Amino acid sequence: MNYRLKNHMLAVSLSVATLAVVTGCAGSDTESSTKPTRILPSPAVPFDEKDPSTWTLPIQGYLPSDSAKAQISQARKQLIGDCMKGFGFTWAPAPDLPKIGGKTLVDWRYGIHDLALAKVRGYKPDANDQAAYDNAINAGAVDNLTGGADSQTLDGSGVKAVNGKKVPEGGCMGQADRRIGAQAVQTNTAQEISAEAFVKSKADAHVVKAFGAWSACMKASGYNYAAPLDASDDPRFGSPDVTALEIATATTDIDCRNKTNVAKIWFDAETTLQNKAIENKAELLDHESKALDAAVKKAASVIAGTR
Repeated sequence: MNYRLKNHMLAVSLSVATLAVVTGCAGSDTESSTKPTRILPSPAVPFDEKDPSTWTLPIQGYLPSDSAKAQISQARKQLIGDCMKGFGFTWAPAPDLPKIGGKTLVDWRYGIHDLALAKVRGYKPDANDQAAYDNAINAGAVDNLTGGADSQTLDGSGVKAVNGKKVPEGGCMGQADRRIGAQAVQTNTAQEISAEAFVKSKADAHVVKAFGAWSACMKASGYNYAAPLDASDDPRFGSPDVTALEIATATTDIDCRNKTNVAKIWFDAETTLQNKAIENKAELLDHESKALDAAVKKAASVIAGTR
């Protein structure tokens, strides 16, 4: 396990309060009026300019919420289990991994900001969160499969039939995915916008200036880093142990962040880039949104036993 804080992981942990499922049209007669709009998810807590965990990026209206992903995952597991049982196999999914680090898409996107936590853990997540995550990893897959016909029935990799019963294309997993439309959770266009805007925002003039101010602040305290995420990715902080140097660096980092307002400036720049990208790819995003909404509804029906 790599214990370094990966602040720039863009798609691993999303924690949006509610996925907006409303689409509509702008109110004008121009060509742009035909482009769909999507309402941003409501934040779980009121916006606080000093707390990135309360910030919401435009693209989050097009990304699957935690609840949407959980519902699709639950239905998928249910369908796979039923399918495997139909072939005489017992299958249990690997445990879900608990959240670790940032609790929302934006929380740790631009780096750490919790001084109290940094004083104890440096750049590392809360100790209890880390332990829960490690325990889930150590538990590993518990699918009870042998690697033979049962495993091939699961993923459709080899066996074509079991006891005269045809294995579905892609195995039980493929069948479950098709029934729900589970691929919709990938929201490829939205994910690309999220990733590309994050990278491009680093070159924004205001962000470059803020990085320089933050770097100068750090250098004044004896730390030589060009950009905020360089500090958290320092190889010296890659072990499970939290050192005095890591804590000192992390707390100075947060102090310099507060003085230069670097995270908010970065967020504002990325917001502008995302809005432009959303405007340019509105139709693709609308298509993905509708597919995601449909998948969530199908998953809900599976869980409720109505289909």
